Amino acid sequence: MFYRVDKFTENNINPITNSEYDESWLVLTLSKDITEPMIVGANNDSTYIIKINKALNSNWKMAVGDFIDYCNDNNLNGIVAITENEYQEIKNYYIGHSFTEQFLRDYESSVLVHSTSMENWQKIQKDGMLKSWNKLNSEKSVIENEPIGKQLGDPLHFSNYIMFGGGVSGEIVVNSKQSGKIVMDIDSEYKTGARLYFDAERIAKDGLLVRDGAHIKVKDCLPLEPYLIWVSTWDKIGLENQISTPRIFAELSDKTFNTLFKRSHND
Repeated sequence: MFYRVDKFTENNINPITNSEYDESWLVLTLSKDITEPMIVGANNDSTYIIKINKALNSNWKMAVGDFIDYCNDNNLNGIVAITENEYQEIKNYYIGHSFTEQFLRDYESSVLVHSTSMENWQKIQKDGMLKSWNKLNSEKSVIENEPIGKQLGDPLHFSNYIMFGGGVSGEIVVNSKQSGKIVMDIDSEYKTGARLYFDAERIAKDGLLVRDGAHIKVKDCLPLEPYLIWVSTWDKIGLENQISTPRIFAELSDKTFNTLFKRSHND
């Protein structure tokens, strides 16, 4: 269920219940105070918030529509801080769409990227599939007590999904897992793993693609066959050894992929 509010104050008090948030709540706001098209996370003891700058994000109506659809379908409580006029505009624009629609939109990448450690890549190959953190945890295949995203304020139910991200975002996750804390320095050294490139169009066509307003993801598990296109490792892209930085490994991997397959993806 979702709730529309005209204004939203970022703190630990839920404006709908007038008590502290629990894990079932997500918030989306249209904010003029951010300098990026979208930022996400939990601050000021609040719940997980997606902030969108309309002026910088031409796809904001689809993002809000996906968020509402995602919350309603998953029995999550979503708060959307928009005006009634904005809501009606979104509602009319989103007609005929779904957060799981089985095609890529013109602004969505044809390639999805997922990064993992070399140790995990060996397990993934053995399983023949990617698995969400909660799926692995249920199989007692993880050693950490909680996913690294928890430190960023990710809600627990995000761990039901395999998350994708272009640019250096996936490498930041790998680096942070190795460090046991969030490391945002993209020029810090870390032990590179495997950077996996997937066919987003095929994943969408088969009904596996999920949109929550901020992320593209797959629930529970994703077989490598027939979706995996290519895997980057340090030796495949010409690095001297496994040690590099998120910036270098991501940029060289993407450049090699685009050269080999003459495809492009959005970072």
